[in-house]
This record gives sequence, C-alpha cells and structure tokens, in this order.
Amino acid sequence: MHWVYLSIAILAEVAGSAALKQSYGFTRMWPAVLAVTAFVTALFFLSLTLRVLPLGIAYAIWAGVGVVAVSLLGLVVFRQALDTPAMIGIALIVGGVIVINTLSDTTGH
Repeated sequence: MHWVYLSIAILAEVAGSAALKQSYGFTRMWPAVLAVTAFVTALFFLSLTLRVLPLGIAYAIWAGVGVVAVSLLGLVVFRQALDTPAMIGIALIVGGVIVINTLSDTTGH
C-alpha cells in the first residue's frame, strides 16, 4: 500500500506545482487554493509512505519522479524547452530512481 501512497503523493505534488505556476505568485485565488491543497495532500501521503519506507529512500523517489514529471509537464503544457544538460540531468535522476528501486534492499522489495 505504501507504493500507492507514494504515487498519490507524487501526483499531488506535480498537480500542486502546476497550480502554483498558474497562481502567478498567489495572485490568482483558485489556482493558489489548489496548489496549497495539493501540496498538503502530497505531504500527507508522503507521511503515510514513511511508515514503511526509510525517509531518504521515499524522499529520493518522491523528488526524483516529481522532478521528471514536472519537467515533462512544463515541456508539454507550458511549452518550456529543455536543453541538453537539462535532459541529461533528468536522465540521471531517472537512473537513480531505477537503481534505488531495483538494487536497494531498503525499499521493501
């Protein structure tokens, strides 16, 4: 169940980031409310994940997948370009998350 909680936390964090962009510095009320709600939801589900996964592992996966998802969201939805160093960095993050999930004994496999 902790993987479901972590997935919800990641999705909520990505939604919160998109809403934060749309809030224009908290000058638009509804996107700002959505951003705060999504971030609180993300932290709540991350806290449930921490009942099982170690903090460093859960946070690495949450942050890593979140960075990749937000980068792709920025590319597709907000038309924000990614240059070669950005794409290399994102690939390294993906590689790190894969290593953690496939080789680490601390993820509960």
